[in-house]
Amino acid sequence: MKPLIRIASGQGFWGDLLTAPIMQVRRGPIDYLVMDYLAEVTMSILQKQKLRNPAHGYARDFPQTMDAIIEDVAAKDIRVITNAGGVNPQAAAEAVFEVARKHGISGLRIGIVTGDDILPRIDELLAAGYPLRHMETGEPLAAVRDRLLSANVYLGARPVVEALERGAQIVITGRVTDTGLTLAPMVFEFGWGWDEWNKLAAGVVAGHINECGAQASGGNFLGDWQSLPNLAEIGFPIIEAYPDGTFVVTKHEGTGGAVTRETVSEQLLYEIGDPRMYITPDCIADFTSIHLRDEGSDRVAVFGIEGRPATDSYKVSASYSDGYVAVGSLTYSAPGALERARAADAILRRRLELLGLTFEEIRTEFIGYNACHGPLARGNENPPEVMLRIGVRSHDYAAVERFGKEIAPLILTGPPGVTGFSGGRPKPSEVVAYFPTLIPKDVVSVHVDILEL
Repeated sequence: MKPLIRIASGQGFWGDLLTAPIMQVRRGPIDYLVMDYLAEVTMSILQKQKLRNPAHGYARDFPQTMDAIIEDVAAKDIRVITNAGGVNPQAAAEAVFEVARKHGISGLRIGIVTGDDILPRIDELLAAGYPLRHMETGEPLAAVRDRLLSANVYLGARPVVEALERGAQIVITGRVTDTGLTLAPMVFEFGWGWDEWNKLAAGVVAGHINECGAQASGGNFLGDWQSLPNLAEIGFPIIEAYPDGTFVVTKHEGTGGAVTRETVSEQLLYEIGDPRMYITPDCIADFTSIHLRDEGSDRVAVFGIEGRPATDSYKVSASYSDGYVAVGSLTYSAPGALERARAADAILRRRLELLGLTFEEIRTEFIGYNACHGPLARGNENPPEVMLRIGVRSHDYAAVERFGKEIAPLILTGPPGVTGFSGGRPKPSEVVAYFPTLIPKDVVSVHVDILEL
């Protein structure tokens, strides 16, 4: 058993800093690089991409990243774990094999985890009596079945651990939880049992800190962010994990940002509900039991974490088509920029009414005045410039499309001082709605395959 392992965060979302994984593998020692690419809406996007092209359906930034780091990964024996596989881990693995061939690397073993994508099984599950009800409204999934775009189970760390046990150097999954990517190497390296709830909970907390990339090392920091050095080269967090479940959050020496008790605390509070019941497929973590100790020099010790047994259900992230939206904008200059923008908004709404167009929602923002705080905004009633941004939503495609044709006419038929119109008429885009539900774990079939170059 190793006395400690270093698990580095390389991506907090699909579209995160492309240089972060390169910095993590080159600026200091690490044992694992974990990269989180998925969010709820991402799965529906990837599903549609796969329908258009069976070779797609994964985060295509990932092979490009591997192209930049694969020689470092091979030379330093760094294992890579990522959920970049989306709805097509097999295709993602083949793309990485192509990268390996390009660099003359052979013998590469890639583990792929599948079984989270239950979209092909939805009718079978509904027919078997699983209502798959919306977790908040109670609505059965059958009500939106004809508009369903994706349905993915949040798997935990278990199949990733299995892939590591079978010798995978790179593990590519579909919808595995963000926390599971970091928990898995801790379970694998330290031989933790699946009923050691406190240790598992510690791994979950470590994963929660790692999952959003530089948000734990000074990015998006609400505290004294002005004092943070060199955010242009911000260092992503690294978990220095120990067999007893304690760990230290740190980053590579000489990188920007900072790891402090405050930055780590902010990330711990990110996207949690009941802090005593942070539910994952692997265990329940009690965030109120977490202890932090600032050890200086970008080192924060985390300890004392308590956990409880996992539930018997997986969460399912499903999405469905829910109409169309279009958004247009015009910028008005002073004097009277806000007055002009408000008048343009009123004129546009009246014209839509005269055309007989109705929408489920019309929303107007005055950027530079109230876009962030809405009706709570108070302050300068005469800003030097205001961007009018207005959007509509409807299940009627034709109505949304016609709305897009009413923006440009305001330039010559509305208040003066317009600028900033570019990009043509706003076109309708599909609204993707989120449908969270639960499914018993025993009806989900998870598969781990090891592919070798």
